[in-house]
Amino acid sequence: MSSYENILFEKKNQLAYVAINRPTKLNALNRAVMRELDDVFAKISEDEEVRAVILTGAGEKAFVAGADVGELATQSSVEGKEFSLWGQRILNRIETLGKPVIAAINGYALGGGCELAMACTLRIASENARLGQPEVKLGIMAGYGGTQRLPRLVGKGMAMQLLLTGEQISGTEAYLIGLVNKVVPYAELIPTAEKVAQAMIANAPLALKYSMEAVNRGLEGTQEDGLFLEATLFGLCCTTDDKKEGTQAFLEKRPAQFKGK
Repeated sequence: MSSYENILFEKKNQLAYVAINRPTKLNALNRAVMRELDDVFAKISEDEEVRAVILTGAGEKAFVAGADVGELATQSSVEGKEFSLWGQRILNRIETLGKPVIAAINGYALGGGCELAMACTLRIASENARLGQPEVKLGIMAGYGGTQRLPRLVGKGMAMQLLLTGEQISGTEAYLIGLVNKVVPYAELIPTAEKVAQAMIANAPLALKYSMEAVNRGLEGTQEDGLFLEATLFGLCCTTDDKKEGTQAFLEKRPAQFKGK
């Protein structure tokens, strides 16, 4: 059902599958890819049939190997800042989608690819995954949120090491520092992502949405402010039909049938 030039898109079993499809360029991000990602995630946001998303790269070699260096090479300072802000906005859309987005990381996830994965809710890596932020080797720095999301995920010290050396780490190393949630053989990558997604889909959609909002927004302020936000969103959950259904189903010892209302 994909109508895009640079990404593959399909829906199945309440899941949306998005795959960046430039295998001859190791799925590198250029302006065309970013525009299509922005468009597809805008559609997914409004699609009530979709409850979770799996984001990956076409082929076995790369999730996203980075930005298109040919485009970067010709950017002026003003263009560079605008390009960074534009990319940050698109990744923010993914991070705040209100539905879980699972990055299924196959092969290289470098630079903008690592940043794209970090904007997702969870990250599952194949054993052949290689992650890193090598921008400093090109005379630039991370510009799609890498300097902000990486330390929030792995801590300041490890983030500094990755950002300043530009080194690549394996999926196993990424798991040990908390950058990815699971590492599996390549053949099990998408099935594992599907299993995790279905475990989330079984729960109440609004409870998922508000839980993600509480975590994402709460991390940006004090714990006191975060606790207040949590209490407010908890109260909002208590007004939903899903809360009535979930508690009643538990008391009646039956599976809940959530509607996202």
